[in-house]
Amino acid sequence: MTALPPTHPRDSGDAWVEGPDGRRFWGRYGAAGLLVHDEAAGILLQHRAEWSHFGGTWGLPGGARHEGESAVEGAIRESEEEAGVPADALQLAFTSVLDLGYWSYVTVVTTTSRPFAPRIGDAESLELRWVPLEEVDSLPLHPGFGSAWPVLRERLGERIRVVVDAANVVGSVPDGWWKDRAGAADRLVARLARLGEAGIETSELAPGSGAGRSWPRIDVVLEGQAKDAVAADSGQVTVLRAAGSGDDAIVDEVARAARQPVPERVVVVTADRGLIERVREHGAEVRGPGWLRGLIDALD
Repeated sequence: MTALPPTHPRDSGDAWVEGPDGRRFWGRYGAAGLLVHDEAAGILLQHRAEWSHFGGTWGLPGGARHEGESAVEGAIRESEEEAGVPADALQLAFTSVLDLGYWSYVTVVTTTSRPFAPRIGDAESLELRWVPLEEVDSLPLHPGFGSAWPVLRERLGERIRVVVDAANVVGSVPDGWWKDRAGAADRLVARLARLGEAGIETSELAPGSGAGRSWPRIDVVLEGQAKDAVAADSGQVTVLRAAGSGDDAIVDEVARAARQPVPERVVVVTADRGLIERVREHGAEVRGPGWLRGLIDALD
């Protein structure tokens, strides 16, 4: 017997929104879906129940966002409810936004940090399946996902790293940092940890790109007395203590990224002219300390 949809809303966000052209979309506060990419298995797709909107098609687990809920929170909550996706097995990569003005849908793209087996958690799924990338187009896809898939697939291989010249960033503001270089480094790393958790507007990393956020890896290079900072790795942020010159350590990291099987796009944060020339020789992009300070100040 075919499962029936819920007979009443479970949350204030569970409602239809009608646009000026008469089209209807699910989610009073918008909706979000989770694209989970496992390099070995492919992407996790949901075969939608027949009674659902565009039933019988394949798409991403997700649904209506709750009031005050972020797209990331909503996508992860819905995927756990529908597909048993464990949040601790996910690494945020980027988001892609469809904004119609009166309604929005956010695709939250993640990679897996460990393998897991999905499980059907409610009546909205006929089947859950890991689908190799090259086989996705052979399935009858949900129209929304089908139109977004070519761009999403192209970005799945995206690797972005932000390498921070901590000495240059700390020294860009005369706030007494020279009195306690290790303490100043600790404060910078703590603020970068918050940035790593919140992500960076994609347009800040790639001007002219569409709406959304990205979660690049952030490497903070410490040198001299700043190496005495107690700061440790956390989330997206890695603390690198240079054995000698901080500039040399940054150039080494940039060169190493360029040699990866899948080359990483590297953004170096510094205003040091000599270092800028050296990292650009290895293909890195450069942003000034003011760019980074603007991002972390915005979090406050």
